[in-house]
Amino acid sequence: MTSAVDALAAGPLLGLPLPELWFALVFAILGTFLFLDGFDFGAGAIFATLREDEAREAVLSAIGPFWDGNEVWLVVFGGALFAAFPSVYAGLFSRHYLLMFGILGALILRGLAPEMYEQRHDERWQRWWGRSFVAGSVLAPFLLGAFAGNWLVGTSRSFTVIGVVVGITVTALTVVSGAAFLRLKTRDALPKTVTRIGLWAVGAYLLAVVVTLGVLAVRLPAGVDALLSAPVLALVAGSVALGVGYGVALRRGSNVLALTAAAGLTYGLITVVAILMYPSIDPAAGLTVRGAIVSTLPLNLMSIGAALLLPLIATYFAVLYSAFSGPVTADEAY
Repeated sequence: MTSAVDALAAGPLLGLPLPELWFALVFAILGTFLFLDGFDFGAGAIFATLREDEAREAVLSAIGPFWDGNEVWLVVFGGALFAAFPSVYAGLFSRHYLLMFGILGALILRGLAPEMYEQRHDERWQRWWGRSFVAGSVLAPFLLGAFAGNWLVGTSRSFTVIGVVVGITVTALTVVSGAAFLRLKTRDALPKTVTRIGLWAVGAYLLAVVVTLGVLAVRLPAGVDALLSAPVLALVAGSVALGVGYGVALRRGSNVLALTAAAGLTYGLITVVAILMYPSIDPAAGLTVRGAIVSTLPLNLMSIGAALLLPLIATYFAVLYSAFSGPVTADEAY
């Protein structure tokens, strides 16, 4: 036993660059949450444009089996950040505790509202809880985007220009995902305006990305040079191509392709944030990835645990989405 512990404490597991791999893993988990729960948020935002009871019930039925499971990834993100970079976790969450409470409050409101909406078929009651559902669905991604923007530029303030801009960007992105997901799950149960909303949302998202890059050119220490690196330029060009592909697919009813393009846009955005931040992981505190990572022994043990647990989580989601695959039917309820 002692020799095994000594071997794990001697150096990185299999000689792998574990600090960088955990940095990438943290952002990959954040991207997964933003995509999976993002189409739930987007569906909630689109809910505000629907007036017919049947259409609103179709939206709730579409996201009902998934939204609470999708939020698991937010817990996994926090757990991975705490386990691998505890000083970053402590610093970020203490500096931006108002944003974190806002995000949690919005998530609670988003989860509670559909349950309450279905309790009584009273116009005033459903109007109130319908608005609460929309508010939670819009505020959660906006505040999450504000958190990510502030994290990237290393500010200790909760409400900033970059936070607002990134918040709008993320909110538009969730509507992009939401429109594709609702088209996939409801087919003709929703009006054609959902397609138009998706098209407008992808245009707004790409415009918001341009504005975000302009603000970052001023706020980042490296300025424009950081944005002109080959990986960032390639990701921006890829996002434009994916945005165009999304629009074409959504118009043609190729909803799986549209949702895949939305996933590409989501992970592309998260990758840009990670590239611009690296090698720092907490610019406000001056912490780098290698400076903030835990010591070798717990890092190796966590890496073994992650290699075992992440496939189990992925299997759970594969089973979940397989069990509730296919479009919702008229007799389904939330």
